[in-house]
Amino acid sequence: MTLRLLLEAACHNVVTASDGRRGLDLLNAEAFDLLILDIFMPGMDGFETLRLVRQKASLPIIAISGRPIPSGLDDGLDFLVMARKLGAIRSLHKPFRPSVLLATVAACLEAANRPSSQDTAGKISSGH
Repeated sequence: MTLRLLLEAACHNVVTASDGRRGLDLLNAEAFDLLILDIFMPGMDGFETLRLVRQKASLPIIAISGRPIPSGLDDGLDFLVMARKLGAIRSLHKPFRPSVLLATVAACLEAANRPSSQDTAGKISSGH
């Protein structure tokens, strides 16, 4: 809900999904300019969702996670690095500042050659 409020305050149209399956259903029903995807969701996790989204659509994906980021090779897997290897173009570790989220969204929309100004902001799907 917080992401939605922040993005809507910046004049983005936001559609949310409670899990990966619902997010895929939404992607099948309409076009989106950007997807914000939590790695750890109920039901279908973010990695599986990311894989399926990549098969169906070509849109920028921002992966987010609140799991600890390992400090060394022996500490375990860095889920955000894995998400980028699977096709996310950016990642954010929770908690993050609103300004960082908005800057990341703007950069992703610009990289996809879509407007990111407040007057013509794109529709964003947020899955978490």
